[in-house]
Amino acid sequence: MPPFNALAYDIERPTGQCAFTGRAMEPGEPYMAALVELPEGADGEQPTGLGLNRIDVSMQTWSEGKRPDHLFGYWKSTIPQPNQKRRLFVDNEILMNLFRRLGETEQPERLAFRFVLGLILMRKKLLRYDGTEKRAAPESDDEVNKEEWWLVSPKLDLTKGPLGRWNEDGQMELLNPHLGDEQIQQVTEQLGEILATEF
Repeated sequence: MPPFNALAYDIERPTGQCAFTGRAMEPGEPYMAALVELPEGADGEQPTGLGLNRIDVSMQTWSEGKRPDHLFGYWKSTIPQPNQKRRLFVDNEILMNLFRRLGETEQPERLAFRFVLGLILMRKKLLRYDGTEKRAAPESDDEVNKEEWWLVSPKLDLTKGPLGRWNEDGQMELLNPHLGDEQIQQVTEQLGEILATEF
């Protein structure tokens, strides 16, 4: 796996403006936050970093059916009051959907992002660690160079939180990119900026 580069994260912070109309939204106003995939360059060059950007859309505009191109994920949020302490604006279902959507990625930044998201879901007791498998890295047959894949199970019903039953048939895999503490902290902070919350 190519090395993770924390400096490649380039997702914008919430702007408080509707991406379609440019109108500044008022404190307390609900809106839809969306992650969109950045398109390839004209020469086929892949975008750097996560390749995702966050944009905000007013509820009125969203209810009129306007959606950004290349939509990756979205959730409902609220413009905070001035000097308001952050609170959780996303629910467990949104976090799990984002985790699942990132399951097919091979980009180092997205792998790191998904790993930290998986750690957060485990801390919230919405994912259970079931074990580890060592596999040869795709670019190497060297026995020393092996990837570490965690096997994890989600809850059957996320609305029941930690008290729900585990989905034994829904086991998923999570690549451990072996991030250091500082890298995990950087990705966690970036995840908090994207979702406008604290973990």
